[in-house]
Amino acid sequence: MPLNPRITDWAGQVCWLIGASTGIGRATAEQLHAAGATVVVSARNVAALQEFAQAHARGEALPMDATDREAVHAAAKTIIDKHGRIDLVMYCAGHYKAQRATAYDLDEMQKHQQINVGGAYLVLDAVLPHLLRQAAANQRAHLSLVASVAGYRGLPNALAYGPTKAALINLGEVLYLDLQPKGIGVSVINPGFVETPLTAGNTFAMPALITPAQAAEQIIKGWAAGDFEIHFPKRFTLWLKALQHLADGLYFAAIRRSTGL
Repeated sequence: MPLNPRITDWAGQVCWLIGASTGIGRATAEQLHAAGATVVVSARNVAALQEFAQAHARGEALPMDATDREAVHAAAKTIIDKHGRIDLVMYCAGHYKAQRATAYDLDEMQKHQQINVGGAYLVLDAVLPHLLRQAAANQRAHLSLVASVAGYRGLPNALAYGPTKAALINLGEVLYLDLQPKGIGVSVINPGFVETPLTAGNTFAMPALITPAQAAEQIIKGWAAGDFEIHFPKRFTLWLKALQHLADGLYFAAIRRSTGL
């Protein structure tokens, strides 16, 4: 049984993707547009957003820093004023830099928190009143947070990144409990390794690496199925899910054996 209303018809739907200049966000924007949606893309990279808007008839560029409260609220207001609603909000803005406790960097820790989690809070502050009004009027409303399998349990090199993604997973679960009874769909997206600018700097092997286009396909399939958690690729994520249930000692030993760290 689906946990959310299935989204199978995107024609005429207004979708706002935050963090959509590259990677998963950009690929999802392209596929939603191909499915008939009006797609508003936000990020700090103005040139990339304008390129998307120029190449897609129903694409709209709305440059924005997701950590700027006033900018986030102004962007949400711009969309509502123009379209009257936002059918889907996807927060995929993110920051990643590998870090271990033996080379602790407080500035990086705080930057991860500010972008990955703090930005999500600001977007929620800006859109929740609108989405609640839409749901009360029996209009579609869906929130989607891009987290990561790195949020399942602790992993080497993820000292800064992992805790922020664990926070988003937990945030999504609580949002679902609060908003699903009101008629608002909530989903959490947990990708494995995806070939994006964020992972380009990794010096370690990335098992089951997929392209942003493949990730976007899985996300849209998850929305169509009414899933709460959308995780992929299954050949990798199911293995990590199994590790979640190991006792601590067994888990730490398994991770050290598999990563060599």
